[in-house]
Amino acid sequence: MKKVSIVGSGFAALTAIKTLRKSSMDLEITVISPKAEFHYLPGTIWIPCDLRKPADLAIPLNNFFQRMNVRHVSAKVSGLKNNGRTLETTEGDIDNDALIICSGGQFIKKLPGIENAITPCEGIDATVSIRDKLKSMTGGSIAFGFSGNPEEPSAMRGGPMFEFLFGIDCQLRKEGRRDQFNLVFFTPSENPGQRLGPKAVSGLLKEMKKRNIETHLGHKMKQFTDHSVITEGGEFDAELIIFMPGMTGNSWFNNTQLPRSKGGMIKANSHCQVEGFDKVYVAGDSGSFPGPGWMPKQAHMADLQAETAAKNLLNEFDNQPATHTFKIELLCIIDSRNSGMLVLRNEKLNLILPRMRLFHWLKRFFEWFYLRQYK
Repeated sequence: MKKVSIVGSGFAALTAIKTLRKSSMDLEITVISPKAEFHYLPGTIWIPCDLRKPADLAIPLNNFFQRMNVRHVSAKVSGLKNNGRTLETTEGDIDNDALIICSGGQFIKKLPGIENAITPCEGIDATVSIRDKLKSMTGGSIAFGFSGNPEEPSAMRGGPMFEFLFGIDCQLRKEGRRDQFNLVFFTPSENPGQRLGPKAVSGLLKEMKKRNIETHLGHKMKQFTDHSVITEGGEFDAELIIFMPGMTGNSWFNNTQLPRSKGGMIKANSHCQVEGFDKVYVAGDSGSFPGPGWMPKQAHMADLQAETAAKNLLNEFDNQPATHTFKIELLCIIDSRNSGMLVLRNEKLNLILPRMRLFHWLKRFFEWFYLRQYK
């Protein structure tokens, strides 16, 4: 029986498992991650406004793994050897006949004073901290911002920041406290949201102006303090800083011979194969893939890449060439607690549908529909 190791238990990893099992039960699948638990990070935008609780978004995977006949090893990966055939972990070496790396990325935290900011996509606990801080504040300034990896255009996650910005604005208005707060959006880019498309940029900026949200755009960041954001264009107050840095590869990649992009990700081709390695694939935030600069780091893209990786791996086990490629597509609803804007971008189309209540409920329905398969 062929042994397949999958690193991670996020979107890409779970999609890879489902794709493999659709075609073959005759595989020994081992998943390596710290916990047998899936954190649905898109839903964390609703934790600060109490539409979601942490338990709603942390999904135990024991039942899913049992149904899929998957062995889970609670461990952290520390390295790779034998040309990809042996994973080094905190629970010992794990051998495989094929490997799919879905371990995500890590945020670049080199900016002085970064410890004074909360990075929401680091996990559920981070958004709980935002919620608790908001509840304790009686007024003041809140800064929302993001940056990228200058060596990896796709290695940024700006979309959630717009959702936290608009969602918290909406929540403060609902509580009758908005006039006690000053909200500031900042980023080194002069045109935030460019990956969503030109129409989205103008739409987002108009929405900020409509909500009386200040902007501080086009200035390189220098430092955070416990009460301010400092950029090359000036300093402004912030009692709460919510900031999404650019992304790079996991630290355990440094203990491997895996090929790396300039931005620190694992280099892959359009089939999700890792260059120079036999039956080693990558999907999601861990990888650097060929494609346009707007290609997103988001759950939808991770799912598409994981499905491609699993299908090509099955081809190789059948002594067939890897022929499957993934669709490059950005699909999201930018939510603001009670409404949302739909954005679709692929290589042929860039569609922006204006803010509607329907899209908020559609996003909530999709969350329920997506998570039910893992419960």
